[in-house]
Amino acid sequence: MSTVALAGPEARATQTAQGPRRRRRIALVPTLTLLLGALYCLLPVAWVIIASTKSGSELFSTFTFWPGTGFAGNLSDLSAYRDGVYWQWMGNSALYAGLGALLSTCVSAVSGYALAVYRFRGRETLFNVLLAGVLMPPVILAIPQYLLLAEADLTDSYLSVLLPQILSPYGVYLARIYAAAAVPSDVVEAGRMDGAGEWRIFTRVALPMMVPGLVTVFLFQFVAIWNNFLLPYIMLSDDEKFPITLGLHTLLEQGANTPALYTLVITGALLAVLPLVALFLVVQRFWSLDLLSGAVKS
Repeated sequence: MSTVALAGPEARATQTAQGPRRRRRIALVPTLTLLLGALYCLLPVAWVIIASTKSGSELFSTFTFWPGTGFAGNLSDLSAYRDGVYWQWMGNSALYAGLGALLSTCVSAVSGYALAVYRFRGRETLFNVLLAGVLMPPVILAIPQYLLLAEADLTDSYLSVLLPQILSPYGVYLARIYAAAAVPSDVVEAGRMDGAGEWRIFTRVALPMMVPGLVTVFLFQFVAIWNNFLLPYIMLSDDEKFPITLGLHTLLEQGANTPALYTLVITGALLAVLPLVALFLVVQRFWSLDLLSGAVKS
């Protein structure tokens, strides 16, 4: 009887101790999943970093993840290739992405604010059409855009890449959602009662409240334009107007006949990622500051 009586409390104590252990094991599953996902994403980046340090002979003769000694030579050869056309491609990408993202952010801010604040007939229909534009693959729009710009005699020009990027359905959608959450209708009405015009209310009252969301729109659009390949590939024929994505593609095609160009492609791909990393770090800092300042003001 005493043995049976003791078995009950001991069993309950054992089960109580096993409960936290079981929960800890279950909690490890998401962590391991995230670590595997991070490894999957970072492994190609590590390969590009290491491969860019190898010379042409080392690239095909040494262990994949063993560093080489040719990074300085690769960088020099890349800068000297066709009198520095690589840096012209980088400048073109900076122009397309920087100016295109800025203009797209401005259009998204105005459009999103109008859809969030004003009540007019057909607003929800217009917003649903906008959502359909978000779901539409860019490849479907590329050919119609080319035909339209060809009619305007704008193909093979900087405008042929810039103009289609200005209107971003996803940017307008994000701006609309953020404006609806960040701009109280009472504040807009108070501005109107004080005699302020609609444009003044937007620029002086609503726009500062929307800055964190617009920073996100700018970042997404900059990355999308910087990485865009299909639109420049269709629109441009002059390689001096190529963005970095299309320029590296031409180098890779030539590498099939000239293997020495592979090291230039890899080094160029590494350098092309650095502006995106730097931009993300800078924008994230201002993004955090804007969110903190908005919380303090509220």
